[in-house]
Amino acid sequence: MNPYQKYMQQSVTTMTPAQLLIALYDKAITEINKAIIFIEDKDILKAHNSIMRASDIIDALDAHLKVKYEISDNLAALYQYFREKLVQANVKKDTEILKEILPMITEIRDAFFEASKQVK
Repeated sequence: MNPYQKYMQQSVTTMTPAQLLIALYDKAITEINKAIIFIEDKDILKAHNSIMRASDIIDALDAHLKVKYEISDNLAALYQYFREKLVQANVKKDTEILKEILPMITEIRDAFFEASKQVK
């Protein structure tokens, strides 16, 4: 393991659950933004890879929902919607689809960030 990988592993293992959740949203947002740029630049392979990374993150967020919370059903439905849109965007290489879901993902991220500040 190189020093950067070791640092990243230590960073993740020392994050609080809220910090990790926000970091996952941040990474999904970054990957979607990168995919938009790659599509505009006609770099199809890089666009595909970024969309797939964003989709993997959404899958991870969905897989770790706690069913005991009422909001979990709503988030599960949103995650399913995001996955469907990511597939459509990937097949069509359509930036408009990505631009449609980006503000929604950002809004959820921001809500979790604000909630994490209230818990401290």
